[in-house]
Amino acid sequence: MKKLACLIVLALELAVCGCGSNTIAPATTNTSTTGSWETQLNGGTDQSSLLNFVTSFSVNTSGPLSITGFSFFNAGKCFANGVNGSTESGTATLNTGSAGQVTGTLNFTVVSTVPSGNTLTLTGNLTGTSNGTPTTTGILSNGVVVGTWTLTGGAGDASCAVSNPQPFIMCQGSNTCTVP
Repeated sequence: MKKLACLIVLALELAVCGCGSNTIAPATTNTSTTGSWETQLNGGTDQSSLLNFVTSFSVNTSGPLSITGFSFFNAGKCFANGVNGSTESGTATLNTGSAGQVTGTLNFTVVSTVPSGNTLTLTGNLTGTSNGTPTTTGILSNGVVVGTWTLTGGAGDASCAVSNPQPFIMCQGSNTCTVP
């Protein structure tokens, strides 16, 4: 009888232990970025073709961009350069693979205050590399964003509206980059 009781207790223990999960979540690597990014808009006509810009921002893994600087190279009639010429916002997602490859998305919006009503919207896919490990946050390098842009509003000039998405490339740092 004792042997039968021991077998029943052992069977119950195995059944209870089998109900749990012994999976361990894979370690993830976080990546952050900070610094200057240069953006070249392709397409557009007249005033809308002049909107190349440089911006400085930081983001840690995913979320809103903390934008610390922004300037058009040649704003034209669509946007005024300067402190009160526009407001900028954006979000990014940085996903880091096991070999340090970074993929994700970046959305960037510029709304003109002078003249009011123009909105430049960029949406793209981000790639780069990270030096992070599962225990340290890496820094993004060789960052490139490729995507499309639109310009709505047309305030001040009819050529300040581009409704068909046009291509752009955004590069981290001052290096000239090409589409990967």
